[in-house]
Amino acid sequence: MTKIINIGMNHETAPVEVRECLAAEPENVKKAISFMRDNDAIKEGFFLSTCNRVETLFTTECVEEANEGIINLLSELGGIPKENFLSNLYIFEEMDAVNHIFNVASSLDSMIVGEPQILGQIKDAYALASKERTAGVILNRLMHRAFHVAKRVRTETGISGAAVSISYAAVELAKKIFYNLDGKKVLLIGAGEMAELAARHLMRQGVSSMAVANRTFERAVQVAELFHATPVSFDEIGTQLTEVDIVIASTASPGYVVTHDQVRTSIKKRRNRALFFIDIAVPRDIEPEINDLNNVYLYDIDDLKGVIELNMAQRKEEAVRAQSIVMEEVVKFESWLKTLSVVPTIVSLRDKAESIVQAELKRSASALAEITSEQKEVVKILARSIVEKIINDPILVLKRNADRPNLDTYLDMTKKLFSLDNSGDNTT
Repeated sequence: MTKIINIGMNHETAPVEVRECLAAEPENVKKAISFMRDNDAIKEGFFLSTCNRVETLFTTECVEEANEGIINLLSELGGIPKENFLSNLYIFEEMDAVNHIFNVASSLDSMIVGEPQILGQIKDAYALASKERTAGVILNRLMHRAFHVAKRVRTETGISGAAVSISYAAVELAKKIFYNLDGKKVLLIGAGEMAELAARHLMRQGVSSMAVANRTFERAVQVAELFHATPVSFDEIGTQLTEVDIVIASTASPGYVVTHDQVRTSIKKRRNRALFFIDIAVPRDIEPEINDLNNVYLYDIDDLKGVIELNMAQRKEEAVRAQSIVMEEVVKFESWLKTLSVVPTIVSLRDKAESIVQAELKRSASALAEITSEQKEVVKILARSIVEKIINDPILVLKRNADRPNLDTYLDMTKKLFSLDNSGDNTT
């Protein structure tokens, strides 16, 4: 009997020093796929490698042999003895494996629940498995159902709707203030990682232009190139405040980079257009008193963390709803999987029926010689229609009983009634 197996490790079961050994070599994925394609114990195989997880999903009739082969493969790919990571592995079989991959695709098993990147990574891994022909009937169906589940979770729950990163939360706040970011101008002060991430999110939301200010002008030029932005010096910040709509500050300055007096002066020239500050620096870059000015909005990193904590709680609530969707889809997949056991008998029944039709048409050839070709085609259609109606009920019975303990009884009875096990000519 073919079984579905998942062997892997993730951010919860293995430390980064173990995971990075397996993810360090870009060619590891292709090596893994080649191994599964050439291993006699493995029928179908899929390999996923990201910074937070390494997953092998495969089908086999030789569980122990296949499992041992996969574990040895991981040892070889990572260049580490298997004794050093066996305790970090999880092994799921059958519907537990299906449930796991559905959870992974839906981002319910991610470090940040609801993050969208994992689904794209799974699709890329599956595309490679398809290209290398390690995906067959079961894996093809399983992965497409995983994509379907992920879509349902994304559209039927709010699990991806709440910001859970500093940079993304900042952008979501900006959208609440301006409603639409199309055409807005941004000033990026500093060149920290979080500031860059926030800038990327803002660019995706349609801001029209960006300026980058940094104490080291060369660094400002480098970051500006990433966003097709304009590099400016720190001395130009006051001037920029009259032009831009959003300011993201992330420097290592010990004192305030943007002061109350600077902003108050710029507000007069802005004709009361709203100005939004995101201060993600520690210590803070922007003088807190600017929040007292009209049409000025300032959020520091503690404000954003508060938003994130609230949103994480919301995501956990949505994850409960998402789990019910996953469970429903696991049941559906299990039902389909069980129908595979009746497929050979159904194919044999259809083949037997077609052989009877062909034999009877051949036997009646002389009697049908006088009619036109169009009339002969009608006779063929009629014969096949009658046969299809006769075998339709047995086929439906087999499918309805595919997941029942007494399925073998139905299969044996069908084979006996229609002489499907006989190798001789049963058409006469």
